[in-house]
Parts: sequence; C-alpha cells; structure tokens
Amino acid sequence: MRLGRDFGRLWTAATVSTLGDGITYTAGPLLAATLTRDPLLIGVVGAASFAPWILVGLVSGALVDRLDRRRLMWTVDLGRAAVLAGIATAVLAGWASIPLLAAGAFLLGVGQTFFDSAAQAAIPTIVGREPDRLAAANGRLLGAQTIGQQFAGPPAGGVLFTLAPWLPYAVDAVSFVGSSILLMRIRGRFTVGRTGPRPSLRADIAGGLRWLFRHRLLRGLALVTGVLNLVFMATEVVLVLVAQERLGLGGIGFGVLLTGSAAGALAGSLTAARLARRLGAGPAYVVSVGLLAASLIGLGLTTLPWVAGAALAVIGYAVTLGNVILQSLRQEVTPPELLGRVVSAYRLIGMGAIPVGALAGGLVGRIDLRLPYLVGAVLVALTGVAAARRLRGGAIEAARAAAAAAVA
Repeated sequence: MRLGRDFGRLWTAATVSTLGDGITYTAGPLLAATLTRDPLLIGVVGAASFAPWILVGLVSGALVDRLDRRRLMWTVDLGRAAVLAGIATAVLAGWASIPLLAAGAFLLGVGQTFFDSAAQAAIPTIVGREPDRLAAANGRLLGAQTIGQQFAGPPAGGVLFTLAPWLPYAVDAVSFVGSSILLMRIRGRFTVGRTGPRPSLRADIAGGLRWLFRHRLLRGLALVTGVLNLVFMATEVVLVLVAQERLGLGGIGFGVLLTGSAAGALAGSLTAARLARRLGAGPAYVVSVGLLAASLIGLGLTTLPWVAGAALAVIGYAVTLGNVILQSLRQEVTPPELLGRVVSAYRLIGMGAIPVGALAGGLVGRIDLRLPYLVGAVLVALTGVAAARRLRGGAIEAARAAAAAAVA
C-alpha cells in the first residue's frame, strides 16, 4: 500500500533517529558503568528517561493540540540533537558524571513526550483516517523502530563506544539533525483549527482527560494497556537472571536471546495490518493478548535456550500486533483537535505502570524467578478476557461510526 511521499519522509526520519536511539541505548549503560558500580545509581539514569511521561506528559499533549505538529517535531529533534551534542562534549572533555547522564536522559525523555504525541497526532493528517492506511503506517513505523533500536543500533553502539565513549552520542546527535531536516520537508497544515476563545492549558488538559475517560472503549483499553505494561516490565527486569541461572547463558548468549524478541516484533510490524484486516481489529487484538499469555508460561517454565528464544519471539510479535491495532484505533476514533491530549493521557496510564511492574517483578522474582512469568501469564489471561468482553458486539465498529458521524 502506497502511503505517499510525505509519509516516506516521516518514515525515513523515524528510521534515522531510532537508529541513533539504538546506538545510545547500548552506549548509555556502558558509560554509566564506567562511572559507578552502584546498581541504584545506574537505575536512576534509566528511570530519568521515563519520568517525563509522568511529570509533563499531559502538558506536552495539550501543547501538541495548540501548536503546529510538524514544526514541533522538527524543533524537538533539533533540541534533542543539542542535548546529545552537549553530552558528547562533556564525555570528550572528561566531565561525564551520573547527574549529567540523568539530566540528559530526563531532557531527552521530555523531548520524546512531545515528539511521540505530535507524531501520532500527525499520522492521520499525512495518510488519512482509513483503518487500513493507519494500520499500515503504524506497522511500518514500528518496524523501523524495531530495526533501529533492537537490531542495527545496539551492536553499532557497542562498537562506537569501544572506539571512543563520546562517539555514540555524537552520532545520535547527527541522526536527530537528519531527522529534523526530513521533517521540515513534509508538506501540509498540521495546526488544528479552533473556534471561540482559547481555554487555559489546565482546561485543555482536563478536556483531554475527560474525553478519554468518557469513551468507554478507549478507557477500557487504556487500563488493559497499563496491566500489560506492568506484566511486561515485571518479566523484563528478571530476564537477565533467568538467562544466567535457568538457561545457562553468558553475555553473548543473552544478547542473542534478545534478538528473538526483536525478530518477533519485526514480523508483527509487517503482518499486523493484514491480520487485523482479515480477522477484524477486535479479534486480532484478543489473539495478541492470548499469544502473550501462552508465551509467558513457556518462558517461565523452560530451561532450554531455544524455547526461551521462541517464546520471546512470540512476545515481540504479540506486543507489536497489539500496539499497531490500538494506535490505529486511537487515531481513528479520537477527534483531531484532541488527539495530542488523548495520546498523552493514554500513554500516561501505560508508562505509569512501568515502574510499578519493575518493582513487582524484582520482589516476586526474589521468591522464585519463574513466578513473575507465571503470575504475569494469569494476569494477562484475565486481562484478555476483559478485553474480549469490552470488544464484543461490534464495539470497534460502533466507535468508528460514532467518530465518523461526529466529523460529518
């Protein structure tokens, strides 16, 4: 399916910038480990990148609905390039420290809250609001993210860090400059028209939250996403211990194991639109949740590396399939003038569950490393039943029809 030249520019920009993200995804922990051996301090750097979704996510969504979304994206990318260039300079000069890395991670995370909300809100303007086109666009963007952040970027980051610790950050800065230039070339108007006096920022945020929580379908799916993210993070934090103690893998083996998840995610991005069209969006989403529950059981019980790799591939596939379906649905049924705020509110629920999941996984894993997976599988299965009930009776088709009638 051809999605147009402007989508091609957006896709290329996303590919370039996510490749840079994949590079620093590896280089960041390596640099932090040269500065401290305290796991808590290293964890602070990671937590700093998630904190903006909780602290400023709703504000960024409200501003996305007030500003030109295309201009906001390329401006944010230039800002992130400046932050990365500053970190590269500090590392080169010998000024690197944990507080500096945490501050940099926080600023980059703030930029991500703006960019992600603006990008998801801009996609319907670029490709239209037809379900097939939105699913295809979201699938291709998630595919680019998988290739950059999980396949190509991490090994490149390791090599660049070995050459010079500052080099990965400099390369990532250049990637954001390239992304910004590409985004500048996208045509069209990306400012949402308003009638009447502009309300306060607080009123805008409240309006987005109110709309989401009054929308029965999206409200329920946001809570489902929160539970799934909690389980995913609870199992993610103990995976390295499972690989070492139950699968008998070393560092290289653990790296190879993770490619299973990346391979599954790439397959999901390539087939999600077709599967959603064939089964229907609701049944396809329920299938994704069922696959996730089954694969968690397999991963929790096995001691065979190849079985664990296959289970991770299924997890990657299921998560990507579900993300494509939910992102496309959200873009279809949300009014254009509210899309930035609804995306940020929706993601606040999902991102807010991540630190809770990390803590829960660590605590339960102290008892037995299998428990996060087995308990998680039960929670996912129950969540799948709840999702199936919420999606039955043509709920998605009814939401689409209501959205189309509101636009008309």
